[in-house]
Amino acid sequence: MIIKNSSKKENNEAELIIEAEPEEVEAAVHSAFLKNKNRISVPGFRKGKAPRKIIERMYGAEIFHSDALDILLPDALGFAMKESELNTVGYPKVNDVEFIDNNTRVEITLIAALHPEVIVGNYKGLKAPKPAVEIPESEIDNEIESIRKRNARIEKADRAAASGDIAVIDFEGFVDGEAFEGGKGENYELELGSGSFIPGFEEKVEGMNVGEQCDLELVFPDDYKEELAGKPVIFKVTLNEVKEKILPELDDEFAMDVSEFDTLDEYKADIREKITTTRQKDIDETFESVLIKQVVESMEADIPEAMVEEQMEISMENFNKQMSAYGMTPTRYMQMTGATPESFRERMRDSSEKQVKVKLALEKIAELEGIEVSDEEIEDEYKAAAERFNTDTDKLKETVTRDTIMRELKLRGAVKIVVDSAIAEEPDDEDEEKTSDKNDSTAKNPAVKKGDADNIDDKKEQEK
Repeated sequence: MIIKNSSKKENNEAELIIEAEPEEVEAAVHSAFLKNKNRISVPGFRKGKAPRKIIERMYGAEIFHSDALDILLPDALGFAMKESELNTVGYPKVNDVEFIDNNTRVEITLIAALHPEVIVGNYKGLKAPKPAVEIPESEIDNEIESIRKRNARIEKADRAAASGDIAVIDFEGFVDGEAFEGGKGENYELELGSGSFIPGFEEKVEGMNVGEQCDLELVFPDDYKEELAGKPVIFKVTLNEVKEKILPELDDEFAMDVSEFDTLDEYKADIREKITTTRQKDIDETFESVLIKQVVESMEADIPEAMVEEQMEISMENFNKQMSAYGMTPTRYMQMTGATPESFRERMRDSSEKQVKVKLALEKIAELEGIEVSDEEIEDEYKAAAERFNTDTDKLKETVTRDTIMRELKLRGAVKIVVDSAIAEEPDDEDEEKTSDKNDSTAKNPAVKKGDADNIDDKKEQEK
């Protein structure tokens, strides 16, 4: 094959005219003949025995052209991607195909998206709020208390249910006198005060005695699932058993039981260090995110749709793998979250477009800064990645190319230049409020018990 012509068009596109030469066309047509000859009837010949010339004379030379093009086109697309000197994005689209020179050659016209020209504004000396890490003693105490609760003994209690107890209950909910799906449970262990059920439920169970039956008159929250939101509900509840948590004493022995430390003070110091490290990581990531957003906002680039579509395919593939790991299909996830294929795809488009913009901006910075990656750095990254994914380095090299690793390291280098040159500012009250909202926000339960969709979201957050 040869590239007969290439020319840039409007909208960051180029037209490529690829010509398949006679020997290539002949080979493709002959393969099409071999594929189809057993299905073609020719008088005087058994099926599959008629010569190609006879078939073409009887049905026309074009009879094998369609299948021949199916053979030629993938080769033409690959050839165009490899041999074109244009910086193309994704796979070219076929615009026209024509047999020429008495059907001995094929001319294929392709339209290819071009990598956009990128202009970035100032990316050094940017400013963004970055608070200092402050861990109050109360946060350490809360963490210790949480650990005590996880290590508590559970014992049967012969008294009325109280906050912090585990109430073993039978319950069934009725709206307008009718039971509703998901509103019934038997011998359900409910930790009172956990906020697992709708507001008011757990508070009304407090004070009940074993064997007591009670009708709890409540109202579903306005942000509940649509068919029940804001509606009055009656839960018929029977308290079968009360279990209380006996917390361990807060002393050195407790520290030795739950950690590798000999004293409670050492254990608390370790907890503080870990919380500080996690909080600092969150602050650093937020700082970096704000800076990169500024870089992207200053960027000028006419991004071709093909780049966004390509990123959407990658994002969808990653999402499908993630859902598969949770034992769920994307369709099921959309049903649970109330999304439609159209709204889900649009959401995927928005995030993919942002990813493309970030990548383009960082690639340009890496180019402007002349960032280079050594063989040693690539090998170190292979080893680190293999360790993260618990796999062998050689196996990883079979699936992840050196070019991929090199591009990733260059992008990281660009991010480092932006962050290292940035100026950290004291956050104002509004910035602190946003950070606080981000750290303290919790999703409201969309069902009487936490639904599957919430659990998926929790796992996704943990993955991050």
